[in-house]
Amino acid sequence: QVQLVESGGGLVQAGGSLRLSCAASGRTFLRYAMGWFRQAPGKEREFVAAITWNRGRTYYADSVKGRFTISRDNALNTGYLQMNSLKPDDTAVYYCAAEESGGYPGMGDREYSYWGQGTQVTVSS
Repeated sequence: QVQLVESGGGLVQAGGSLRLSCAASGRTFLRYAMGWFRQAPGKEREFVAAITWNRGRTYYADSVKGRFTISRDNALNTGYLQMNSLKPDDTAVYYCAAEESGGYPGMGDREYSYWGQGTQVTVSS
């Protein structure tokens, strides 16, 4: 079992930046791929980014490519999502997810077994 806790959300103006953190506990984070998803009001949860555990390969949704950066520090059992050039459309609850996998679990939320409680990100225009 892995427990995930997100932090770092908040209110920011368009064009600003935020860094989300995802702290893992319960088992070593080392062999878990990590993903970030988001859900805006009235919309389905959508994939944002993912990173594998071994080679640190990264994957991004087209809507955030070039603006967001996913990373992880396995020694600290923590993952991150650096969000730059934020837009009002980025407003959502952001969730951290993990799956015990040697590769990339994919973009579907059903591919991830462990989830955090979410952190709100609000971007004002």
